[in-house]
Amino acid sequence: MRLPGEEESGGMGFSVIYMIIGVSAFVLLILFAVFSNNNQKKSGSEYLKKMQEQQETEEAVGEPELEEAGETVSKLRAEDLDFWDMYPVEEGDTEGLEIQQTEDGKENSGYSEKAEKDRQEQQQKEEEALNDPSTDGKHTLVTNTDGTEEWVLLNPYLTKNTYDFTKMEEKANLKRYMENGRKTSYVGVDVSKHTGKISFASVKAAGVDYVMIRLGSRGYSTGQISLDENFKENIEGAIEAGLDVGVYFYSQAITQDEAIQEANFVIQNLEPYRAKVKYPIAFDMEHVSNDESRVDGLSRDDKTTVTAAFLEGVKAAGYVPMIYGDKEWLIKQIDLTKLQNFDVWLSQEEDIPDYPYQYTMWQYSTSGVLNGINGSANLNVCFVGYSER
Repeated sequence: MRLPGEEESGGMGFSVIYMIIGVSAFVLLILFAVFSNNNQKKSGSEYLKKMQEQQETEEAVGEPELEEAGETVSKLRAEDLDFWDMYPVEEGDTEGLEIQQTEDGKENSGYSEKAEKDRQEQQQKEEEALNDPSTDGKHTLVTNTDGTEEWVLLNPYLTKNTYDFTKMEEKANLKRYMENGRKTSYVGVDVSKHTGKISFASVKAAGVDYVMIRLGSRGYSTGQISLDENFKENIEGAIEAGLDVGVYFYSQAITQDEAIQEANFVIQNLEPYRAKVKYPIAFDMEHVSNDESRVDGLSRDDKTTVTAAFLEGVKAAGYVPMIYGDKEWLIKQIDLTKLQNFDVWLSQEEDIPDYPYQYTMWQYSTSGVLNGINGSANLNVCFVGYSER
C-alpha cells in the first residue's frame, strides 16, 4: 500500500544521496588521518632511533679514553698510584715489616719484634750521641803521661778563658794576639842552661818582648837544690838587651817545708835583680820522663798543698806568682779550685790550645826557630802586660 506523499518512481531522493556521500567522505577523512598519524609515528621512531645510534657511535669513537679511564679508576688500588714513587723507601726503613695475625685471626701489618728491637737500639744510639763527651760541651779531652786519653768533666767553679784564636797571627814564626788591628799580646821565650849560649840582642831584634829564665831546680832523685849554671849570665844578658824578665823554678818538693825552702832560695838569688823582674816567678813541677821522681808518690791534694806553699811564699816577697804545667798536670795532678788566685802558664804544643780555663801565658812550641838561639827555642805568648802593671 503506498503512503500518501510517496512518489511513484521508488528511487532515492537527492537528499539521501548527499547524506551518504557526506558520511562516506567523513569516514574517508578519518581513515586518512589515522593512517597518516601511524605513518608519522613510525618515521619518527626510526629517526629517533637513528639519532640515538649516531650519538652512541660518536661517544664511543670520540671518548674511548674516558671509558678506559673510567674502567681504570674503578680498578685502581692505592699502591698503583704514581705519586708513591716520589717517596722512595730508603734501605732499612721497612726492615722487619711483616704481616701479622691479630687475636681475631685477621691479617694486620706492623713491625716485628726485630724491628722494635732495632728501633730501641737506634733510640739508645741517639741518646748516647746526646751524651757524647766529645760534643756535649761539658768535657775536655786529656792525654795522660802514658799516652792514654780520657774525657774529664769540666769544673763549673773555674773561670773559663775567652780567647778568640781567629785573632791570633803568626809573623816570623812568632805568635801575636791582635785586636782591632793592634797587637795586645807579648812575645816571649824561656831559657835554661840547656838552651846554650844566647845572643839576647839578636833575640830582642827578632821581636821578643820578655824572657822567662830558669833560676834553679831540685834534683828529682837526690832532692838537692841547685842554681841553674847559666842563670846569672842569662838574666844579666836579657836585662842588658832591654828585655823584660821573669824566672821559673823546677820543683821536686814533697812537703810544705821543702816548698817554702825552694821559694826562699828563689827570692834570695833574685835580690840583686829585684827592680828588673817584671814578669812572674813560676812554679814548675812536672813528670820526669823515663825515670822515677820524688813527687811520684804524692797525691793530688799533696801536690796542691806544696804548690800553694811555694806560690804564697813568692807572693809574700812582693813578686807575681805563677803555676806552670801542661793540660794533664793542671787538670788532673793539682786542684785548681784551691789555686784560683794564681796566674797560669800553660804548656801545650798545638796550633790552638784546648785548655778550657783561664791562663795568662802560653808556651806553644819547644822546637821553635829564633835568631840569637842555636837549636830549638821554647816560644811563648803572653796575654797580660806584666811590665805595665
